[in-house]
Amino acid sequence: MPTPAYPGRRWEARQYPGTPSTCPRFRAELRSDLESLAGVPHHLREDVELCASEAFANAVTHSRSQRHGGAVIRMLSTPIVMGRETTLRLSVIDDGPLDARPMFPSARRTVESWEQAESGRGLRLIHQLADEWGVQRWAEPDSMSVLGTVLWAEFTYPTATAVSSAPCVCGGAR
Repeated sequence: MPTPAYPGRRWEARQYPGTPSTCPRFRAELRSDLESLAGVPHHLREDVELCASEAFANAVTHSRSQRHGGAVIRMLSTPIVMGRETTLRLSVIDDGPLDARPMFPSARRTVESWEQAESGRGLRLIHQLADEWGVQRWAEPDSMSVLGTVLWAEFTYPTATAVSSAPCVCGGAR
């Protein structure tokens, strides 16, 4: 049975091989986790799943996750439940940038080349569907060597009246 969101809820982090063939499993497990959360509108679940798939595809295409033994980690949490809205945060962590690849495209595309392209729209899609999103490096504190890149996206949705007025297990209000 689905359970309501509460501040600080975190699903267990899931690690996946950095291969394109893993994407269906990645999506199915995310879908299952989203179904366990009460009150998430169907269209938002679809948006989260699509953004997660794009982030996973970026990780296995543009990072060291694609190398033998590479991995992608997916995290899901509800860090904030404030009044009338709940925030659902998706994080996809890769193994860091490939050393030889530029981080940004070297030239701007023309409208025609953009329309004909078969890839390259993932971050724009995430930008359109998520309420907030960003990318940050995950570095080892002592050496500052990059261990990975975190792409995070937040999605907000209305908190159900029953959820916002239900008492917390600690006895206080949520």
